Amino acid sequence: MIEVEVHQQLRAFLREQGQPHWPHHLTIARLVARALRLQRSALIQVGSPSGYCGGYRLSYLASILIWPEPVILVAPEAVQQRLLKVEIPRLCQWMQVKKPIQLSDRWPDANFGGLLITSPGVWLGAQLSAQDQFPSGVPVILDDADHLENWTREQLTASLVSKDWEDLMLSYPSQIEMIRDTRVRLTQAIFQHPANPYECCLLEHSEQASLARLYLALQPLDLTLCPRWQSFWQQFHQDGKLAWAEIHRRQGQFSLHCAPVEVASTLEKIWPQQPVVLLGSVLDPEAGAPLYRQQLGLGELTCLKFSPDRQGELIQLYLPEGVPMPNTPQFQTALVQQIHQLLIASQGVCGLAVLIIEDLPLKAQIGSVLAAELGSRVQVEKTCLDENGVLVTGWEFWQQHQEVLPTPQLLVIATLPIPSLEDPRVAGRVAYYKSQRQDWFRLYLLPEALMKLQRAVAPLRERQGVVALLDSRVIHRSYGQQVIAALSPYARVNYLDHNLFTQVDYPLLDRS
Repeated sequence: MIEVEVHQQLRAFLREQGQPHWPHHLTIARLVARALRLQRSALIQVGSPSGYCGGYRLSYLASILIWPEPVILVAPEAVQQRLLKVEIPRLCQWMQVKKPIQLSDRWPDANFGGLLITSPGVWLGAQLSAQDQFPSGVPVILDDADHLENWTREQLTASLVSKDWEDLMLSYPSQIEMIRDTRVRLTQAIFQHPANPYECCLLEHSEQASLARLYLALQPLDLTLCPRWQSFWQQFHQDGKLAWAEIHRRQGQFSLHCAPVEVASTLEKIWPQQPVVLLGSVLDPEAGAPLYRQQLGLGELTCLKFSPDRQGELIQLYLPEGVPMPNTPQFQTALVQQIHQLLIASQGVCGLAVLIIEDLPLKAQIGSVLAAELGSRVQVEKTCLDENGVLVTGWEFWQQHQEVLPTPQLLVIATLPIPSLEDPRVAGRVAYYKSQRQDWFRLYLLPEALMKLQRAVAPLRERQGVVALLDSRVIHRSYGQQVIAALSPYARVNYLDHNLFTQVDYPLLDRS
């Protein structure tokens, strides 16, 4: 069977190449090979530092290359380049495989029997629009599936910018006056919304009514003249939509966006068309991934989750007591004091310190305070850092750049990454959950926070770094135990001393 051949070939390759030991390479390779042979879907959560840096990709590549039939590999462009320039050539040379490999946005021809590599946007766009770019029945390996929900929502989001209004007036000269009046009314209404850090607002009922009246006036005409407007109105008239405006105050302009709140009902139609193997770092707190499968419309499939090694991938978790709640006036002072103590305790230990502070004013203030004391060592959301630098950043910047930045020896998390209800798009999704009488916190906000948290601390597991979690809600709220469990394995302490940054082996997992 292919599982046996893959196991033998990959084991020999890893030994010959002297690859870093990771105990799950062969398990993943056999599972992917089995999924290809039986034409059954599977979901794999890699979950360890190897998962975040892509070390697991050799496993599924070995199965794909040995499998004698065609396969589609869906991966982000950055991953594609690594695979095509490094991983695939090495494996092909070792295993003497001559399988055709193409990078394309469509299936080459009916006789193609090799490996086709494409991007998530291209593959999802084709599947969601029922375009005949890829044949049904061909197995799909979907890498980096952590972002699948966001990729899908991006594909389903219809947007209108300033130029689209001008195109609309050019296409329908008989309705110029109404189009112009609608745009003026929307501009006035949207710019009256209170400013927020996210520079966007949900469209209120009156604003949506203005768009609906414009649609009724143009409906008797040929709407295909403006395909972007046609796409927007198709999404606009769907139930369970989220419609918002992005505000560009300096330019005095706005852009409109419309997207579905949930994507499961759309995705569930495409999964039966072919077997799919989804691979990601952390997809769900549970091995069976019930929440992830519910959000993406996945039915029953083989699920496998690898947990971090309890010794080699343990982090040192500093969780102090007595820190004020984040929504109190005393929190900022306490946060600055804790950061000072942590930086002093880490003196003499070479490595980067990362401070994740999501609140924009607070991030700027702490960056200024630390820069006044430590000089150019401190940078706010920059990638050019000293060896012993201090990076002050928000969650989005850290998520985008943590793979290319040096592994920190200290990660300070000011507050849990729970999506803010001040973001109108988050508030809109919460309102939808409420309308469905669903637990919006445990189905949406908390899982989002846990996934971000696990991905953020993953690099520190390679060096058993220190993670300081200064959000006291972890101690005082009922969901705190779920947060702490998501960070396992850890050695927990609630006091600071210099030994925290020099000790490595911890016989106990909780020293508080």
